[in-house]
Parts: sequence; C-alpha cells; structure tokens
Amino acid sequence: MTPQPTPQRPIGDRTVPALGIGTWALGGEWDFGGRPAGWGPADDDVSVAAVRAAYDSGVRLIDTADVYGCGHSERVVGRAVRPFRDDVVIATKVGLVFDEVARVGSDVDLSAAHVLVACDASLRRLGVDHIDLLQIHPGGCTPEQAAEAVQAFEQLVEAGKIRAYGTSATSPDVIATVAAGGHCVAVQQQLNVFGADEPALAACDEHDLAVLARTPLAMGLLSGRYRTPDPLAPADVRRHYQWLDYFHADRMPEWVARVDAVREILTSGGRTLVQGALAYVWGRSPRAIALPGVRTPEQARELAGALPLGPLTADQVVAVDRLVEAPSRV
Repeated sequence: MTPQPTPQRPIGDRTVPALGIGTWALGGEWDFGGRPAGWGPADDDVSVAAVRAAYDSGVRLIDTADVYGCGHSERVVGRAVRPFRDDVVIATKVGLVFDEVARVGSDVDLSAAHVLVACDASLRRLGVDHIDLLQIHPGGCTPEQAAEAVQAFEQLVEAGKIRAYGTSATSPDVIATVAAGGHCVAVQQQLNVFGADEPALAACDEHDLAVLARTPLAMGLLSGRYRTPDPLAPADVRRHYQWLDYFHADRMPEWVARVDAVREILTSGGRTLVQGALAYVWGRSPRAIALPGVRTPEQARELAGALPLGPLTADQVVAVDRLVEAPSRV
C-alpha cells in the first residue's frame, strides 16, 4: 500500500498526528474501590523506552491520569518526556481520589479546591511547569460538578498551570457545560470497531472539539492475541473492569467472534490487525485522535506504523459496522 501523508488533527491551537498513546498500564498494580485497577506489574525502564519509541515514531500526544498507579504513571511519563517535553501534548485527568503511598483509590472529588490541589500534585509528578490538557475523569460527573471543575480549570489557565481542558465524562449536558468554559478543546470517549458514543461525537461536532478515542483496541482484544482471558495476570483490570466486558469469561467468545468477522477488512492494505483497528477509528471520525495503550517499544512502533497507511475508506467502515452489528454505544 502506498504510504499516505500522516493524518493530522487539531486539538485547541495545536495540530498533532492522529495517533496518541495511553499510559494507564504504565502505572503498575493498584486498586480502586476494592477492585484491581492496574494492568499487572510494569517495568519502569521498559515503560520509559515505550514512550520514547512512540515519540521517535511520530506520536506527539501522551495521555495519562493522576489516578493511574496512584500517581506512578505520571511520574513515568514525566521521566520519559524530559528530553522532548516542549514537543508533545501532555494530557492528564483529575477527579478521582487516591492514596499515593497505599496505592488505593476510592472516591470522587471534582470540587474546585480538589482540582486546584490535584493539578499542583500532577505538575510535581510530571516534573513540568504546565499541563497542556487537563480533563475531568469521573464518567458519572454531573453538569453541576462539571461547572465547579471548569471554574477551577479557568483559574489554572489564568495562572499558566494548564493550557486547555476537556472531559472524559461524555453526557451531552456535561460536554456543553465544559465547552462553555472558554478553553475546552477535547472530549475523551469510547470509539472502536465495536461501537461509538454517538451523542458525544455529535457534541464534538456541535462544539468543534477534538475526539480523543479511548480503548481503540478494545483493551487489547483487537490485537488478536487473546481468545480467552487465561493469559492475563490475576490482578489485570481487564478481568474485573465493570464498564467493559471484552475479557469477561462469559462474554469473551462473542467479542472474539466479532474480531474474526472483521479481520480481513482490518488487515487490508498490508496492515496488522492493530493497525486496521486504528484505521477504523480514523475512518469513523475526522476529529479522532486514537489513544491506544502502550507498554513496550515494540508495541509503540507497530502502533505508529498505522499512520502512513491512513484511515479505512468510508465503504470499509460501513462494512465493518455491518459485520459486527455495532450498537450505537458499547
């Protein structure tokens, strides 16, 4: 397949390649609400090498959260980006409460007071003087909570501690509240082969916001490596995650069958299955910046290899949707 120009996407006043990386797994093992919330053990040196390999391969947006590893992912990201910090967009999230020493979290707090203190803590862990994108994290955020968070975000913009903000809570009324603040640039939302958050996509069109596509590889299911959950570590969040059931033993056969159904289309043009899953995301929305998780340099290079292959065609996207019978929301 002839290489295409790298797809680019605007996010606020910057333009970045349509591929970022997620760093949830780099936080290592931790618990939230009494459940495992990490992806198993992580080797920090390998994690740093993975982030740097992604950068070397063209990635310019790195997404993390203060709660990932109860602060640990931010520390790893900060170490990794030190040589090229000014050349990347650093996005993190706020609103979940955790104990950094005990590595457990258990609460939600989007009060202005918490947002201000948590931002300072993220700046320290990242080792930077500003955060490019600070996002509301809790998915159950209400418009009232969002409005208070936005007040704090605007104070942080004024202070030069953040450049812009967004939300991972995707109800249209929350998106509208955050978008009205003045410096909102993005909505992080579910978007992959198995479904899209249609109201959130529509809200991004309405408010002219970037779509940060989380779980574009369905938590790794679209790598094609897994047919059962057996290879996963006992404390791997994918065994326990209550909002997505890709790796729940009773549902996984159905998801694997869907992967098999779309494999031929996704691997067209010399793509790997992973690269085809990313190409679907780009074909599905011209606003989408895919945020696949990364753990190793090899994974980072494979992900970046999707960029010159570009998006699936509109006809291919329609064919994939028909094959998986994609619901409007997964």
